[in-house]
Amino acid sequence: MRQTGLAFLLLALWLAIAPAQASVANAPGANLEVSLITYGPGETYWERFGHDAIEVRDTVSGEAVSFNYGVFDFNEANFFVNFARGRMHYLMDAAPTSLDESYYVEAGRSITRQPLALDANQAAALRDFLLWNLRPENAGYNYDYYADNCTTRVRDALNQALGGIVATQMKSRAGGMTYRQQTDRLMSGQPWLMLVLDLGLGPYADQPLDAWRESFLPEVLQSQLREVKVDDGHGGLRPLVIGEQLVSANRLEVPPTVPPDLRLPLALAGLLLAALLVLGRRHWPTGYALLGTIYLVAAGLVGIVLLALWTLTSHHSAWANANLLLFNPLAFLLLPTLWRARRGLAASRFIDGVIAIQLLACMVAVLLHLLPGTVQQNQPWLLFALPAWLALAWSLRHRR
Repeated sequence: MRQTGLAFLLLALWLAIAPAQASVANAPGANLEVSLITYGPGETYWERFGHDAIEVRDTVSGEAVSFNYGVFDFNEANFFVNFARGRMHYLMDAAPTSLDESYYVEAGRSITRQPLALDANQAAALRDFLLWNLRPENAGYNYDYYADNCTTRVRDALNQALGGIVATQMKSRAGGMTYRQQTDRLMSGQPWLMLVLDLGLGPYADQPLDAWRESFLPEVLQSQLREVKVDDGHGGLRPLVIGEQLVSANRLEVPPTVPPDLRLPLALAGLLLAALLVLGRRHWPTGYALLGTIYLVAAGLVGIVLLALWTLTSHHSAWANANLLLFNPLAFLLLPTLWRARRGLAASRFIDGVIAIQLLACMVAVLLHLLPGTVQQNQPWLLFALPAWLALAWSLRHRR
């Protein structure tokens, strides 16, 4: 995170000195070199997806400026409220390349530069657009994790400068992973946060992606641009990326190349929970009640959060989440019966109905997953929740 005042001060300085000396702001297009700068993932959770920027360099004066779209401010009014509602306000920023590089080198994150084959007119048009975009009245945008982030803005700016050729070629190629798979892969270094995110993602996160949409990630955009071809000016084609330089090597743990398979771990966790509930019901009623309470409270709270994400926020990646069938506020209704069951008391007919509804919801979740054309890939949570609910249903109705 950087303060946006630097960007506006830099712009003012450019405009002030432009008549006096050559710089990125007023250099002819023939003197401009455009590069994609890709920064590797960081250690903090909001840095796990990596970052990138467009570098514009004046080859005559040597001035180089990096433009990026990843600025946010924790001190902004209602920042956390807006974050929870899915209305995140991000800003464009610019800084001398050397200043940006020093930050990422110190943080141990990799820096890769890819010079791009833009002609003079394209380079000048891109520079002019970036300077226009940097103005205070144009710098802000509404951030979306997958569809409108700091990388998609860089991608779109390059695509606009190249007349749409980037989108045309990338959309014709299939992507390698879904939003969920990429999220799990990159967040796997922080397992609990990865599980929370996976639980909260709905069917939007599992739709098949083409290369264009998957390039919401800096490393994917870096890789996909290598495949883009542009006019060489002589009736032929040449690669858009004309070179690649590792400016600074990564010194942090590298994310895995594939996402972890959560099915076996969560299935084993669900079976263990079910076994403990059954054994506790028979041999340690108080322990059974405590463990069951933890599960039911967690299931109810998760359900409230999933329902709120769907109905009260703009987080469309969390809408229509089938996990709401597995974890929902019905769980709270079972808490008094759980403690009565500890003393061997029978469940009421009303609670029998609640149990039946919850088991039916689990069956619907399974059927939704098995139906042809199902999008949401929530097998791990099905494998976790089903044994737990079956054990609870048995224990609450045991010794009737």
